[in-house]
Amino acid sequence: MTIAWVFPGQGSQKLGMANSLLDLPGARGRFELASEIIGRDLWKICSGEEVPQEKIYDLNDTRNTQPALFVVESLLVDDLKRQERETHLIAGHSLGEIVGLYSANVLDAKTALLLLKKRSELMASAGGGAMIAVLGFDRNELDDLISKTEGASIANDNSESQVVLSGSPNAVRKVADELKCKRAIPLQVSGAFHSPFMHEASKKFALELDQVTFQDAQVPVLSNVDPIPTVSGAILKDRLKKQMTTGVRWREIMDTMQKEGITTMVEIGPGNVLSGLAKRSMKGILASQISNASDLGY
Repeated sequence: MTIAWVFPGQGSQKLGMANSLLDLPGARGRFELASEIIGRDLWKICSGEEVPQEKIYDLNDTRNTQPALFVVESLLVDDLKRQERETHLIAGHSLGEIVGLYSANVLDAKTALLLLKKRSELMASAGGGAMIAVLGFDRNELDDLISKTEGASIANDNSESQVVLSGSPNAVRKVADELKCKRAIPLQVSGAFHSPFMHEASKKFALELDQVTFQDAQVPVLSNVDPIPTVSGAILKDRLKKQMTTGVRWREIMDTMQKEGITTMVEIGPGNVLSGLAKRSMKGILASQISNASDLGY
């Protein structure tokens, strides 16, 4: 059995997702650290209890979503390591890539949370643009429309039949309207993530990354912008610098996993989007989820 650990990104969060984790070793300290860094009580935000009704305390605000998912996913992976479970490859979807870098010992928890605070603030302030998910389409037709439409790009190439478009509202709407597809779903987001619209935010985040030391990974990592396994901390940092403006190449990540002989994919975090994509796209894969304490055997 050859295993890959994968970490989901935004969209997988839900109130109560951390409720079963608070008694895990280090959980209270991790939540306290994250709360100190972002300046809000992250545990209350995750539980939805006793929080003000202002948007800044909403779990779905990216400034909370990103650190919250990191804390939940990092606590789950910490316990897997305590149980001496191992993986052969690591990948994360969008912000999940930073959890993946933590799990591979490239970054420590405090550094990752500081980076996510900056990343989420930059993304929250990068207004303008839109994102639309499209399902069930002809790939050649999509590629042709994208090449002809200025201001539209593929933000998330999730599978042969599921992508997310990103760019100017008019451009992404034009592509979605002209593309013969089963469904086109506008996403409730504040900006055109993983597209050239994030250029200024990406430049500022790169400056933050320059201040951080990336250790070499203990397990090969597949990056969103380049799905070739590497353990080089320098390469992983350079790839992360490009992530905000470049599409998430998840379809190719799954292809690489199969070429590398992965037989089992374990999705670590709330939800089952990545394991669902694997079951539909990776022939013969065994996909499972670890999202709470009971999945860890408690």
